[in-house]
Amino acid sequence: MRKLFILVISAMMMTVAATAQSAKEKGFVVVTDYVKANSKKDVSDKIQKIIDENPNRTIYFPDGVYLISKPICTPADPKKSVSLSLSNYATIKAMEGWAHDEAMLRLGGKDPFNNIHTPGSNYYLDGGILDGSGVAKGVSIDSGRETAIRNTSIKNVATGIHVKFGANSGSSDCDIESVNIVGNNSPESIGVLVEGFDNTFTNMRIASVQVGFKLRSQANMLRNIHPLYIHHEKNNSYEASCGFLDEAGCNWYDFCYSDEFATAFRITQIASHFNNCFAYWYSKRGPKHVVFKCDKRFDSAVMNLHAGHRNGNAATANKILEVGEEGGTGHFAFLHIDEPSVLTDRKHEEYVK
Repeated sequence: MRKLFILVISAMMMTVAATAQSAKEKGFVVVTDYVKANSKKDVSDKIQKIIDENPNRTIYFPDGVYLISKPICTPADPKKSVSLSLSNYATIKAMEGWAHDEAMLRLGGKDPFNNIHTPGSNYYLDGGILDGSGVAKGVSIDSGRETAIRNTSIKNVATGIHVKFGANSGSSDCDIESVNIVGNNSPESIGVLVEGFDNTFTNMRIASVQVGFKLRSQANMLRNIHPLYIHHEKNNSYEASCGFLDEAGCNWYDFCYSDEFATAFRITQIASHFNNCFAYWYSKRGPKHVVFKCDKRFDSAVMNLHAGHRNGNAATANKILEVGEEGGTGHFAFLHIDEPSVLTDRKHEEYVK
């Protein structure tokens, strides 16, 4: 058994070494040439130094755990920018005692710039795992344009991704795809917070948060986004939970699925556009379930909406639409409701076309 264990460990080490060698052949800077993975020591300053001393390079993290005690910043200046490539099981983890309000990784967090003409403007974070240890925020996009996050798993975080007010007159122009987020179940937890304009979000799963997606900007495209509410003893504020909270309007949603949140889609300002979206409940938690809640008038266009309660698990009050003001010009087209008999309000019928 001991010999087998040694053989397995040796094979794993050879695989990591081969992957690192492959990264070097591509011209990547390999972090483990400067930092030891799984060392249980703070490597924040060493990683920051690698980034600062290797402009316009891809920084590669082999499998292993890299502990950080403070945020890591990449430059937005195209002449200084880097891309971060993490092997599938490379984990950047917040250390115990994390006390920073900023995210663990701040893309464009230093040397802010607004430039798409100079080579180096299209930097990215790709792959790996970010572990917030239950307290830290995951990753933010602070500055720059053409920033991408893809194929990354973000776990145990207060906020998964924060897209800040963009460098291009508020436009952040970022692309985020194939990212999974698990929050820390606190009443303040948010999967994705968007303040910059003109972004695309595709193929994302979000769980254990109070708000799945919070939009404070316009002209964003959300496609195949699935926030799931998971009850936890630390969070007893289910009534305030929301799958998609749109505070700006003029956003586009396609195949977005709110799963188990008290309110599926909440719009506080002007209209947004929804196509092929879903809202379902599988439990009786909370006194009220609402598909669309509009703080003002209902002016949104909603096409091919599917909503309902499975296996009879309805709340005391169940609504397709709740409005703050009358007279909206919005409409529902091709609305499909499972178990319509459980609805306790028919306000939505005024807008069905």
